[in-house]
Amino acid sequence: MAVLTLLAASAGAQSLPTKMTLRFDPATTKINWTLKDILHTVHGTFQLKSGLIVFDEDTGTADGEIIVETASAESGNNARDERMRKDVLESTKYPEAIFHPEKVTGVVHDGQTQTVTVEGTFTIHGADHPLFLQVEASLNAGKLMAKTDFVVPYVAWGMKDPSTLMLRVGKDVRVSVDAQATVQ
Repeated sequence: MAVLTLLAASAGAQSLPTKMTLRFDPATTKINWTLKDILHTVHGTFQLKSGLIVFDEDTGTADGEIIVETASAESGNNARDERMRKDVLESTKYPEAIFHPEKVTGVVHDGQTQTVTVEGTFTIHGADHPLFLQVEASLNAGKLMAKTDFVVPYVAWGMKDPSTLMLRVGKDVRVSVDAQATVQ
């Protein structure tokens, strides 16, 4: 989710003003996740709360944040979702997951699609983690489309393993982001 924001920031590094602002659209940005267990793969979503990134194309520096509300996590199974929000994400205590972009490498020009690299810090469950994203970004008439995916090793990052004696759950969650931003 934050990954897409960073990608959008790097995609905006075209022959426009040195500093570019990207405002991500919560209504059109899609954040999907998958988690495997021994029986099947669980698919779910998160909702983008807000996203604003300022990118300096001359230096590659980026600032801003992409915010996702952890309580928005859904998989289509209410009982599982409540356990996930309460026991794993601890959404009451840690209501947001935030990506802070710091550096963008690569440039996307208007009318082109390019892969850029976005580096930053992903804050989830009260802890900061470095995040390095490969983002496929395209820019067209002031609109940025960005796609990325990354893995969150949630157990290694201090979140509760929801496995039971009978049902073993994977320790990593794959997150895929398909974001849209307006270049300002």
